[in-house]
Amino acid sequence: MEQLLRNFFLFLSKNKFFTKLAKKYGLRFGAAKFVAGVTIQDAANTISNLNKKGMSVTVDHLGEFIDSEEEARQSADDCVKMIEKIAELNLHSQVSLKMTSMGLDISEQLVMENMRKILEAGKKHDVFVTIDMEDFERCGKTLDIFKRLKDEYDGVGTVLQSYLYRTVEDIEDLNKWSPNLRLVKGAYKESPKVAFPDKKDVDDNYKKIIKMHLLNGNYTAIATHDDAMIEYTKELEKQYDISRDQFEFQMLFGIRNERQEELVKEGYRMRVYVPYGDDWYGYFMRRLAERPANVAFVLKGIFKK
Repeated sequence: MEQLLRNFFLFLSKNKFFTKLAKKYGLRFGAAKFVAGVTIQDAANTISNLNKKGMSVTVDHLGEFIDSEEEARQSADDCVKMIEKIAELNLHSQVSLKMTSMGLDISEQLVMENMRKILEAGKKHDVFVTIDMEDFERCGKTLDIFKRLKDEYDGVGTVLQSYLYRTVEDIEDLNKWSPNLRLVKGAYKESPKVAFPDKKDVDDNYKKIIKMHLLNGNYTAIATHDDAMIEYTKELEKQYDISRDQFEFQMLFGIRNERQEELVKEGYRMRVYVPYGDDWYGYFMRRLAERPANVAFVLKGIFKK
């Protein structure tokens, strides 16, 4: 049943009709649990509150199914404005973004123009930028663009997903750039031709890439809500005498808040992924797919007066 729900929500996440409908009618039906709000100020308020709890943030202006150059440029401008707001309020936050929102499906030249604009702002204000990973179809393109940008800018990182067969090779290939990587399990529905279909294999590969990247001496963000992975990372820390300055844990806004606070009290770096914006639907559906228990919360929100 859980797998059926996961597949159902992943299917809904790619539906353009429902995406436009959700954008029109705003944050309802429980989405506000996972999304900080619609405006930059909404996001800034959430970041400030998390900073006061000892947590840093990476903030993402949500955007999916960008169909025009105008939309892609607007998305880039929104990222620049967020960077400026972070600097203005002295917030402890980075910025995350998706290549598709920068125009990946339109033209590579457009993406590079938008990314250079954002990374110039990041360089000016000392705000780090992470390129989120999307589905397998766009993985190779995203990494190729990342490498080109990393040759020009220090303040850029990206994401690798343990459910893809190719990821171990990507860790090895990227090592020459000494990259700051966020490591995740993966949240898109992929063919067994390119991704591990079994959870155990995904988990085993996740442990493998965490260890590889840490022992390569590179900064590692372990983005997980899985206690087994958190404990595994702590074991690596002790076994190999890894400095806590070399890694951090990351979790999604609205999920396992108490665990986030516990990790801070234990002296670990904790970063919360905070999305905002009116284009929240696809992101929200993937959160439901990742953790079907969230559906109960949503249903409660729908029927609560």
